[in-house]
This record gives sequence, C-alpha cells and structure tokens, in this order.
Amino acid sequence: MAFTRKPQTYSSSINEVTIGTGDKAVTIGGSNVMPLYSFDAPLKNKVAIGAEITDSGVDRTLPGIASYYEGAETIAEIAKRAAEMPGADFVALALNGADPNGDNRPVEECVEIAKQVSDAIDVPLVITGSRNVEKDTALFSSIAEALQGKNVLLVSAKEENYKTVAASAIMAYGNKISAESAVDINLAKQLNVLLSQMGINPESYVMNVGTAAAGYGYDYVASTLDRVKDAALAQNDAMLQMPIITPVSQETWTVKESIVSEEDFPDWGSRESRGVDMEVCTAAAVIAGGADAVILRHPQSIEAISNMVADLM
Repeated sequence: MAFTRKPQTYSSSINEVTIGTGDKAVTIGGSNVMPLYSFDAPLKNKVAIGAEITDSGVDRTLPGIASYYEGAETIAEIAKRAAEMPGADFVALALNGADPNGDNRPVEECVEIAKQVSDAIDVPLVITGSRNVEKDTALFSSIAEALQGKNVLLVSAKEENYKTVAASAIMAYGNKISAESAVDINLAKQLNVLLSQMGINPESYVMNVGTAAAGYGYDYVASTLDRVKDAALAQNDAMLQMPIITPVSQETWTVKESIVSEEDFPDWGSRESRGVDMEVCTAAAVIAGGADAVILRHPQSIEAISNMVADLM
C-alpha cells in the first residue's frame, strides 16, 4: 500500500514583522507550519541573518574576521563592509561598550555611533545594548529618537523597562523592539501580554526568548522554542505568535571552546574554527527550533547558515 503524506498546516500563523526601509527591508515570520516544514507548505519568509559588529571595532585576533574587514577602520566603514557580507540580510550593532561595568561609554557617544552605522548602510539595522537594564533604558530611548523613521529593531525590552522602551521606540518614533525573556515560555508570554495591554501593535515587536551555546544547557532552549511554536500554531495562542530573533553570537563566542588559546589546548585545534563550529551548530539548532532571525559574527558562519537556509527553504 502506497504511503500518502498528509501535510500539516494550521489556521493560525506567526505574525510578520518588517525592519528597515526601502527595497532592502526585511520581513520575518508569516509561516503557518512548524519550523522548516517547507514540505507541508511554502514558508512565507526565509530566516533572516544578521552580521554583528560592535562599538569596539573588529576583533583582529580572529584571522577570518580580520581579513574580511581589512582596510575598514571607522565604524561606518566596518558597518558598510558588514552590510555587503555574502549571506547577511541586516547589520546588528552590539553596543557592548555601554556596559557600566566595562567601558561605560556615554549614551551620547553610543547614539552617535548608531547614527554613523545607520547612515553608512542600506540594509536594516538591529541594535543590541549593554545588558544593563538601567543603562539600556536610557540608551534605547535616545537611539529611537535619533533614528526616527529608520524602522530599526532595538534588542531588547525586558520586564523591568518595557514600558519606557516601547513608548519611546514604537509609539513615539516608529521603530521596532524585541521582548526579551529568560528561556521560559510563561515569562515570554507574560511580557507579550504586558506589551499588548499598552496597545502595542503585534507587528511592532518580535521575541527574544533567550538562548545558550550548544552543549551549555541548550536542552532548555530547545524545549522552550518547541513549546512556543506549538502554542502559537497548534493552540492559536496570539500572545506567542510573534517572530523570534536570537542573538547567537553573544552566547557562542564567550564559551570555553571559543576563547581558550591553542597554546593551552593544542589538541582542540584552531580557536577560530572552534568558534565558527559553535556558532554554526547553535544557529542551526535555534533555526530548527523556530528562530525567524539569527545574529552571527563570523563570515564563515554566516555563509554556512545562509547556504543551509537556502537549501531547506
């Protein structure tokens, strides 16, 4: 007896969210099938890939990154090169230097950096902050005003600061935000409910449900992604139907495999290759779990994931 496949589609779908402006604007989300289930129905928008740069410049200790950005010295030049990276759909600016426990770069200086990056590129811009709630609240509000009309995505709003960030970024200046929670479906839904109670349009924000590098408690991430997508599609839970963005690079380039020297661990091989492998493995996993956009750092990682997405979608 011949096998007859029955496609599984849903009456509900993931919301669509557009970032950027003009011909190179990027829309994520929109599908009504489980992640990568293109055999059940066409996936409406492909997974978007972001090339990460930082306010600290290029990491010259990694030959592959140093080579790609060779000759790019200013933040504007670096941003332009990132926008041209094969496989990248948007640029992600990480304002790590704003961290009060680090360089503690002033808000005004960070805003100027963001403006320089925005002016240098013609692709969408995503901006991540310092991970300090108090500093990021002031930072995102000021950047949202400075980049009014650019439709940038600010990552991210947390339970402690969502009102201020959402009011300034979305309501006042017409940008987008992500709602960040810590690998917990209930926390993710709760923050989405709070944003909806403010009257925020579902098409104005995405989710960052958190992640971990592969092998570092990633099973919790996998479980959370599966539950979110199942609730969004199978249970038609409107409070979990926002697209998901995952800043993979910030997790994978800080674990032991990516930072210990070849001198200390000669049997582990190239430090750069280890980091790329960790970034690619984690990105592939979160995409399979339901991420609609990922942020990566290394050109080799972006090329590999871009090819994977093209083959599967």
